[in-house]
Amino acid sequence: MAKRVRIEPIAQTADIATNGALLSGLMGDELNILKECGGRGMCATCHVYIQDGMSSLSPMGKREQRTLEVITTCKPNSRLACQAKVMGEGIVVELPVGMYVQSIQDIEALIGRRCEKPLLSPITGQTLVEVGQLITRSVVRQLENTNFSVGEQLANTKRADIFEPK
Repeated sequence: MAKRVRIEPIAQTADIATNGALLSGLMGDELNILKECGGRGMCATCHVYIQDGMSSLSPMGKREQRTLEVITTCKPNSRLACQAKVMGEGIVVELPVGMYVQSIQDIEALIGRRCEKPLLSPITGQTLVEVGQLITRSVVRQLENTNFSVGEQLANTKRADIFEPK
């Protein structure tokens, strides 16, 4: 049986199968959820905040805990939508403000414009470009020196490096 989940701040609802990943309810066209790691809990692109109903989600596993540890915007109510399974009713999800950057080309397309939403790293959730900042070629060059591509990061990082206990 499906459970209804409310998504804020867009005031939408999604029906998600019991024991289904929260991510499945966030996959609408207007949300642009990236799931760069393919739902394996290794990136920050499906990071959400649970405003209400945390007890209606599956318990957090070690992989999710370790991934959340590196997200700079992590809060006590943070979850990865790909790892959180919907078990009950009353869940209210808040989407982080900002847009995750998939590639340098995403930013190059915005040269000459002011940033309307924070541009976020898909690895850590760190703000790469602040709201109101003019996006210039020098900003793009500076970001080219920053390894924020999830595909590159996952290819260059052994799973053990990410998920072995510290």
